[in-house]
Amino acid sequence: MNFAFKLKYRFFNAFRELFVHHHGSLEFRAKVFALMIAANDNPPEESYILVKEMAMDIYNNDENRANLLMLNTKEIVEKVVTDNGLDIDKLVLHIQQELKIVPRYANKIDMKLLKPLVLLTKDEETIDYQERILEFLSKLKNEYTENN
Repeated sequence: MNFAFKLKYRFFNAFRELFVHHHGSLEFRAKVFALMIAANDNPPEESYILVKEMAMDIYNNDENRANLLMLNTKEIVEKVVTDNGLDIDKLVLHIQQELKIVPRYANKIDMKLLKPLVLLTKDEETIDYQERILEFLSKLKNEYTENN
C-alpha cells in the first residue's frame, strides 16, 4: 500500500460513514473476518493478506475497497488482541446485534471465505475454537436467512 492510500484511509476512517459507500456492509464483513482472526492469540500476518485477496474477489478487483476491508479487519483484531475495549464476546454480540437490525447482512457470512483463515492456524486448540466459531456463524447465517 502506498503512502497516499494510507493518508486517504486515515481521513476516510475519521469520516467513514460519510465517504465509504455501503460502510455498514463493509464494517460487518470486517467484524466477521476479525472474529475468526482474533480467535488466534497470535494471528499470522498472512491472515490479512488472505482477507485482502478475498476482498478483491468480493469487490470485483476494487483495490481501494479491498484495502479498506483489510485495514478495518486489522483494526478490529488489534482492538481485541490489545484488550482495547473489545473482546471476542463483545465482537460476537456486535455481530448478533447488527444482524437483528439488518438481517440481509447474514448473506455476507461466507463459510468458504472464512475456512481458509483456520488453515493458517498451527495450534490445535485454536483450530478447534475457530471451527466452533465457524459453526456458530453458520447457525447464525441460517437463522437469519431462513427468516427472510
